[in-house]
Amino acid sequence: MAGIDDLFKGNVVTGLAVGVGVAILAPVIVPIISSVGKPLAKSLIKSGILLYEKSRETAAELGEVFEDLVAEAKAELEGHGATAGVAAGGMAAAAASAPVTAAAAEPAAQGDAA
Repeated sequence: MAGIDDLFKGNVVTGLAVGVGVAILAPVIVPIISSVGKPLAKSLIKSGILLYEKSRETAAELGEVFEDLVAEAKAELEGHGATAGVAAGGMAAAAASAPVTAAAAEPAAQGDAA
């Protein structure tokens, strides 16, 4: 791929022509580029500032939602922790003392025979 260095290696006349062309066109091109570039740069900076502010707001809102979820989870653990433990213990005791019916014991017996 040819670069700008390759342009000046081959021929001195080509290098001089490019230099003179740049010198002649620079006063015309620079104001055009600056008249387009300055508003473009300002609009890019404005967009960046707006994006930054919006992302800060979004991050703050997400933080609040997460804090609310943590607070709700802690409240549920504190409020239902004692009753959940009693309910789970009661269910385990009821299951241990429940009599085994013939229908429940039958599939196990069939599995042993096979």
